[in-house]
Amino acid sequence: MADDGLKEELQLAIEARRELGDEMEPAVIDAFVERIEQRLGERATDAERALQRKRNHQKEMVLGSMGISVPLFALAAVFTGLPGVIAVCVALVLIAIVSSRS
Repeated sequence: MADDGLKEELQLAIEARRELGDEMEPAVIDAFVERIEQRLGERATDAERALQRKRNHQKEMVLGSMGISVPLFALAAVFTGLPGVIAVCVALVLIAIVSSRS
C-alpha cells in the first residue's frame, strides 16, 4: 500500500518535471528525494520505537520474575529443599526464554 503512494508521488514528480521543463528538473528531483528520505526516516524511527518497547517489556518481565523469585527461593528451601530451589530456577529460566522470544 505504501508503494502505491510512492508510485503516485513519482508519477506526479515526472509530470511536474515535464510541465516545468529542464531548468526546474533538479528542484523537482530534490523535492522527491527529500520526501523519500523523510519516509525512510519515519520508518526507521518506528522500528526503533518498536525495538525499544520490546526490550523494555523483556527487562520488566525478567526483573519482575527475579523479584518474585526471592520469596519463592526462601519458601522452596524451607519446605522442599533442593528440588524446590531447582524448580524455581527452572521457572526463572523459562520466563527469561519466553519473554525474549515474544
